[in-house]
Amino acid sequence: MGGSLRVAVLGAPGVGKTAIIRQFLFGDYPERHRPTDGPRLYRPAVLLDGAVYDLSIRDGDGAGPGQSPGGQEEWPDPKGWSLQDTDAFVLVYDICSPDSFDYVKALRQRIAEIRPAGAPEAPILVVGNKRDRQRLRFGPRRALAALVRRGWRCGYLECSAKYNWHVLRLFRELLRCALVRARPAHPALRLQGALHPARCSLM
Repeated sequence: MGGSLRVAVLGAPGVGKTAIIRQFLFGDYPERHRPTDGPRLYRPAVLLDGAVYDLSIRDGDGAGPGQSPGGQEEWPDPKGWSLQDTDAFVLVYDICSPDSFDYVKALRQRIAEIRPAGAPEAPILVVGNKRDRQRLRFGPRRALAALVRRGWRCGYLECSAKYNWHVLRLFRELLRCALVRARPAHPALRLQGALHPARCSLM
């Protein structure tokens, strides 16, 4: 048994957080968007590089219009799982929505502020969803990737939950980096280094 990991998938409403998780777990895509009614918790087991890991994936509920990601509405936690205890983060934005990118920027800052001093570093992967709508994107991929990797010191990846493109890849990257977070390396470099072929599948 490889152990257990807690992953939080966060972002503004409508960016595709639940769609990404459902593609990863069940291989399906909801054609109609239904707002998530509060945070949801999924508990799959995955096989990564020959070891089995029990995951807890939190589908974070985005704050409503006019509410900031640092507000109380973003972080309710009846199960006692706080962001301080999270092993890895997926921050999702819509490549066609600059506001959702700003939301992710605020989320990253919030995570940095509440992380206890001396706590193990938790990798953050910023994910641009809806790559199938490439022609409508608000900014060049290379510029955004450079900002996230060099300026924010986070990993960066784009995917399409609708067509299941790079969904498995993003979870594989994130999990591998969460497992090696104690190594003294730049977090963005560790995330990019996880791109080499690896086995990652649901049990």
